[in-house]
Amino acid sequence: MIETVFSVELPVREHLRVQKNRIVGAQLAKAAADDPRVLENAPRLAVVTGIHGDELEGQYVAFHLAQTLNTHLDQLQGIVDIYPAINPLGINAVERGVPGFDLDLNRIFPGDSGGPLTEALAAAVVDDIEGAVACVDIHASNIFLREMPQVRINENTAEALLPLAPLLNVDFVWVHASATVLQSTLAYALNARDTPTLVVETGVGMRITPDEDRKLAEGLLRLAAHFGMWGGPVQAHGAPVISGDKAVEFLNAKAAGIFLAQARHGVRVGAGEVIGQIVDPLQGAVMQEVVCPASGLLFTLREYPVVYPGSLLARVLKE
Repeated sequence: MIETVFSVELPVREHLRVQKNRIVGAQLAKAAADDPRVLENAPRLAVVTGIHGDELEGQYVAFHLAQTLNTHLDQLQGIVDIYPAINPLGINAVERGVPGFDLDLNRIFPGDSGGPLTEALAAAVVDDIEGAVACVDIHASNIFLREMPQVRINENTAEALLPLAPLLNVDFVWVHASATVLQSTLAYALNARDTPTLVVETGVGMRITPDEDRKLAEGLLRLAAHFGMWGGPVQAHGAPVISGDKAVEFLNAKAAGIFLAQARHGVRVGAGEVIGQIVDPLQGAVMQEVVCPASGLLFTLREYPVVYPGSLLARVLKE
């Protein structure tokens, strides 16, 4: 069932509408036909994506998950709410933020129902999700970096969220120091309201990686099964590595030029191994050999080749 979470008229015959697909298990839907109040106490899982308009990996996850659930409604004991486009204007315009407002939507939560348009939108989304047994907020990287599937958690919520993160079929879980986690994100706002919310980062901006996205969709079914909401088959794809900030090594450019990667993304690299080169096409010269400082998993790798001093080239999860 398609439901509208937030709707407002815009100038020039435009309309901003945030919608969700509410999928109700067959047995629960039958009971609700006699008494709609049974839906109020049913377990509910929320899956959110599309906060940033240039992050499209979640679109495939939403499609695959909805298709699976709709095909096996008899195996669903509860409600799954799928929010595929929290920032529909950004997705339509292929812009990270909200077009015309010059802001990042994930920097204004929990919002204000009586505030400006974007604040009211954020408040409506938070109010609609609050009370779910769990929420998964799916992001992709930007156009510059490719990320391995990972869950990112604030250390302040690690105790509650770490048992859930491995269920999502990601490669590793990154626990961030609280000082590096913005309090204006959807995840922070929902966790503050006692709605357990996990943030997933995967893929690259403006692209879809079907194999990784299918694994994540299957992980969402594992999460639903954990809460007793899914009785169908589940597929596990290994246990993730769990790390903190101190285990991550950042590699940044020391020169401007074109970055030519030599290592493969998502594999183990050794200390002293050359990750890539920064070259100057004008001079035909190598400006920097990018060397890995420690052995570990190369989980972030530069996708967009133009770089400047300080540009992030890679992240390595140290052994």
